[in-house]
Amino acid sequence: MRHITGTARLICAVVVASALLAGCGLLGGTKDGKGAVAGMDMQGAAERADGMFYATVGEIKPEIEWVHYTTTTGSCDVTRYWTVMTVVSEQRRGNFLGVVERFWKASDYRIDMVNPSKDLPTIIATSPDGFGIQVKFGYKGQAFFEVTSPCVEKSKVAGPKRAANGRTYEGEVPTPNVRSDFWSAETSVPDPTPSP
Repeated sequence: MRHITGTARLICAVVVASALLAGCGLLGGTKDGKGAVAGMDMQGAAERADGMFYATVGEIKPEIEWVHYTTTTGSCDVTRYWTVMTVVSEQRRGNFLGVVERFWKASDYRIDMVNPSKDLPTIIATSPDGFGIQVKFGYKGQAFFEVTSPCVEKSKVAGPKRAANGRTYEGEVPTPNVRSDFWSAETSVPDPTPSP
């Protein structure tokens, strides 16, 4: 009986330890066990984050102007930030967010939260391999993107390889200052109506 109890305790300890390690990404999985980040380090995670952002903004037509903002690292994760410099009017924010949400759903991202706030709308999602991604509007209607990795191997992280498609700013990035005939228009997008 003692042998069975000891074996049961050992099995339970192994199961608990495995669950904790998997939750931290140390076993190469994500928190929910989907996808795999085995062998990925922070640099690889940063490049994956960049790719997720570039794919997302590549779906936004007409093109928006954006700049890299910053990169932060935690004990085992990395986050990249981007700032949209195109003025997206209050009337066009729903269209903007709709394009992003449709692309994320088509990419099998799980939509975790949609905040339809008139002033500060936000969408937060998770990719199949456990990367968190969000788009949000802030002060003066400026849009921001953020991608955070799951736990990966510690490493140095270089800046993004691709240059921003917007102008370069010294010091603080200003509020949106690039006008777009479509995104900055202060009218709603007309519903397509069939011609008679």
